[in-house]
Amino acid sequence: MTPLPLSDRKVLLIVGGGIAAYKALELVRLIRKAGGAVRVILTQAAAEFVTPLSLAALSGHPVRQGLFLPDEETTMGHIELSRWADLVVVAPATASLIARAANGLADDLASTTLIATDKRVLWAPAMNVRMWEHPAVKANMARLRGFSGFHAAAVVGPDDGEMACGEYGPGRLAEPPAILQAIVDLIGGERRLEGRRAVITAGPTFEPIDPVRGLTNRSSGKQGYAIARALADQGCEVTLVSGPTALAAPAGVRRIDVETALEMKAAVEAALPADIAVLSAAVADWRVDTIAGGKIKKGPGGPPTLDLIENPDILKGVAAPGPQRPSLVIGFAAETGNLEANARAKLSRKGCDWIVGNDVSEDVFGSDGNAVTLVTADGAESWPRQSKVEIARALVARIVEHLKEDR
Repeated sequence: MTPLPLSDRKVLLIVGGGIAAYKALELVRLIRKAGGAVRVILTQAAAEFVTPLSLAALSGHPVRQGLFLPDEETTMGHIELSRWADLVVVAPATASLIARAANGLADDLASTTLIATDKRVLWAPAMNVRMWEHPAVKANMARLRGFSGFHAAAVVGPDDGEMACGEYGPGRLAEPPAILQAIVDLIGGERRLEGRRAVITAGPTFEPIDPVRGLTNRSSGKQGYAIARALADQGCEVTLVSGPTALAAPAGVRRIDVETALEMKAAVEAALPADIAVLSAAVADWRVDTIAGGKIKKGPGGPPTLDLIENPDILKGVAAPGPQRPSLVIGFAAETGNLEANARAKLSRKGCDWIVGNDVSEDVFGSDGNAVTLVTADGAESWPRQSKVEIARALVARIVEHLKEDR
């Protein structure tokens, strides 16, 4: 009999206080159907939307609610629960829960457990679109994602759609099957890339003009970092070659920091051989021929003339036939028009296996969302706008299937 994807896995579900709390009932059912054990912490606000009795009946365990209830804290419930779980899931994750965790506040059972846990936390945000787009919420989410090691948040959703308040946009809780898949990806069953090696590039490069100035671009590195994390979650040994970014290294990933295209090329070549190469970095096409030793000053002659020379083509070099070539080489194409045609041309020109194309004129740089077109020798497939984490998981799922067939 095929084992269930969450056999012998334990999930601690924290239910936040929002109208989407009713979906927690279905999520508990799905986790148990997948073979997982579930215990539930219900916040005071969440109890206004769903009852402890409903969640207890579905989970098979008493629901925990209070930090200072004698029957619950005699065993220090926030410690006991956080150590019991293989994964903590917050669904729905409200703006309040996100803010408290991001800033280390611990004033109830849910927030205290989040600070006390030594396990990964999967956040499933749900709130009004205006709340989700507020700078404070964005900053708190970025902070959670940027924590190092296992503290770095995993995130699923939110989805675009109509809200209970009647407004439309990002903020809907991801559907329970999508949350379940994220749980399975993080802790479920077989880690399907055990024994495989991958090299990932991410972020921009910076080509100095003088000690102060340089040529660069607006890439944040978020998509490449998400792919590195998704590969590591599947047991892959990942080397992440990163240009200058403000992001923390994903848990379990070896990061090599570089600045220029030449440094990135050398680091990628040193990381080979590998089974998988995903070259998502936005590498500068040119660099100045001669870097000035001092700051270039304004003068009566007007702006200086910069003599540019072409940088090496890292993707084409990795994809070239030879003993060091990975089994699967994936490049990225950042375009501002004719996306599929340009991606197809790049696929042919570079000699790689897949191209992930995205239209960077549509709020991609620095954002948490993306819409991409995957181009292979078999055709093109457009993926709708979703979080970069979800794009990464979908891409890694395709990598797993490809390598399985290749083997």
